[in-house]
Amino acid sequence: MFTELLRGAARAAHALPFAFSAGCLAAAGSAGAADEKLFLADLPLVLTPSRLPQPLNEAPAAVTVIDRDLIQATGYRDIPRLLRLVPGMQVGQERGDSHWVTYHGMGNDFPSWMQVLIDGRSVYSPGSFNGVDWAALPIAIDEIERIEVVRGTNSAAYGANAFLGVINIITRDSADNPGLRLAGTAGNAGIQGGSLSWSQSLAGGGGLRLNAEARQDDGFDRLHDSQRFNVVSLRGDKSLDDRNELMFRLAASEGRRQLGYPDSIYGNNAERSADSFNGTFHVQWRHLPSADEELLVHFYRNHDRTTEAWLATAPPPFSFKVPLDRNRNAVRDNVEVQHRWSPGPGWRVVWGLEARHDRVESPFLYFGAARQQSSLARLFGQAEWRLRPGWLVNASALVERTDDNAPRFSPRLFANWQADADHALRAGYARAWREPTLFERNGDVRAMAFGLLLVRPYLPNPDLLASRMDSLELGYVARAPAWHTQFDLRLFHERIDNYIYRVSHPEYTVPLLSRTLPSARYENLGEPVTLSGLEYQVDSRPFPGTRLLFSHALVRRQAPTAALAQLTAPYTASLTWIQDWPAAWSTTLSVLRMGPLAGGTGFVPSLQYVSRPYTTVDARLARRFDLGNMPATVALVATNLGGRHQEIADRAEQAMHGSEPVNPTSPQVWLTLSLQPR
Repeated sequence: MFTELLRGAARAAHALPFAFSAGCLAAAGSAGAADEKLFLADLPLVLTPSRLPQPLNEAPAAVTVIDRDLIQATGYRDIPRLLRLVPGMQVGQERGDSHWVTYHGMGNDFPSWMQVLIDGRSVYSPGSFNGVDWAALPIAIDEIERIEVVRGTNSAAYGANAFLGVINIITRDSADNPGLRLAGTAGNAGIQGGSLSWSQSLAGGGGLRLNAEARQDDGFDRLHDSQRFNVVSLRGDKSLDDRNELMFRLAASEGRRQLGYPDSIYGNNAERSADSFNGTFHVQWRHLPSADEELLVHFYRNHDRTTEAWLATAPPPFSFKVPLDRNRNAVRDNVEVQHRWSPGPGWRVVWGLEARHDRVESPFLYFGAARQQSSLARLFGQAEWRLRPGWLVNASALVERTDDNAPRFSPRLFANWQADADHALRAGYARAWREPTLFERNGDVRAMAFGLLLVRPYLPNPDLLASRMDSLELGYVARAPAWHTQFDLRLFHERIDNYIYRVSHPEYTVPLLSRTLPSARYENLGEPVTLSGLEYQVDSRPFPGTRLLFSHALVRRQAPTAALAQLTAPYTASLTWIQDWPAAWSTTLSVLRMGPLAGGTGFVPSLQYVSRPYTTVDARLARRFDLGNMPATVALVATNLGGRHQEIADRAEQAMHGSEPVNPTSPQVWLTLSLQPR
């Protein structure tokens, strides 16, 4: 496997010297002039890869950290846009109010191969087809402290959904930067919004933070995709005594978005609105028996509800109305206990237990069995051993059981070698499992009229097997303090067995519509899928007030059919330049490149379409000033400036219009004014 990994990486290695040299040469010219304090002398600490706080060069995984400074510098209004800056992430929009987010592609229409966490709380939901509804997440951009993205499988730490990696969104401590902050936004395409952030320190330690946000827009030109969402959250942190801390977060979002197309076949995807509610309660107790020991107890409940109903039309000569809906109501309860301690010099260990229960009700999506439920139990453990100076070994394992399925064992073994303070290598192997989701196994969708079965687009498949991935990885982390540059390279080889994908079954016939809208179900692929290649990122601060970020990924795809290989884009790249100017001006410019990508299997999987490669540009111009006695910032932000392009096609709609994109993006430009009263 390592031979295959290196062979695939070598084909693309010509781009590596350019990226690293560009960052180094830009920095070298001013190495003596730059202020050393402006450079992050120590690599950032990360929490997500092994559940142990550790510097980036000691982590058993490749990690990208999107810090608060970068979040503010981009001016982005949504989290998926930020994730486009991460090497290997493949993000697209079929319309303005929906996001398709994967790592290395290979996702279906509702990607669920990357675990997504908010403060350690999973946001996957059976009410979102076991995926993530990014638009409806109950979190405001302003409350995010940083985002840690683990690039590569992390099932050994977080279970099935971490099959390809983890996105951990970490919110700000409620005692951080107390006070009031107000912001208002307006722009083209109906963009409007306002936000409020208030925090207050509490006597004896801790604080409260309230965030509220309202946002709306009309989406992309000529598409039925406007959206309106309101978000409110309250986080509290309290030191009970020297050894005990309590954190809670209560958050909710509600909104409406437009979906569908005016000319879909028989109105099966007709224009309509969907109303959604997403709420959560999360509480965490942290106990510190000693300086090198920690006990964490988490409990959270997620509740999301969506109302989405419309009328289709039976074909001539009948032409009667057929009621369709994707109404669903889901609840998740989860409890987790985690214990970290040091059993001896050079050792750190963390282990824990997790139990989860999911419930979803949707009469239309699960015909005849509207109420579905699933339970999960996990036991996980990580051991870090500092074998000798410069050498670190991380051994991890997780045992997970879902419902009555066989227990799954996910091991990981990594070794990190620090050649010196500025250069580190890592190498390792990991195995991951992904159980079929409730909808993949049990989804049964039938359109009925007068007791007659018109069409059955989703067939259940209770015999689906879990997918398995074996991953090999080589990594290199370096920093050049004199050049103010950090560099991270990952070489990978990932083999996926029993890949789950949607397969048409035209032999299953029902009256009227079977030829136009054939039935399909999720099945296991009999042959392996392999992904190998390289990805890297450069973070350079060559001058005071200058930050350059470059990310690049090249993926060699091997699959039994071209249609499956096209679910992964062969390359992605991003270049971001952040610059502070005199007189309190600042600019950010991002150039994003995406290779050809199919983006999911579509409602009718037999229909094929691959979106063309595209390059797009985002920009921000901002100035800080005092408005009376209040610090203020005004910023002009624009996205999709590189020309109209199609990112994810609705294949059924596309099939009716030839090769010309039916849902291209359009530029969005807005002005934001933020105030922080003293």
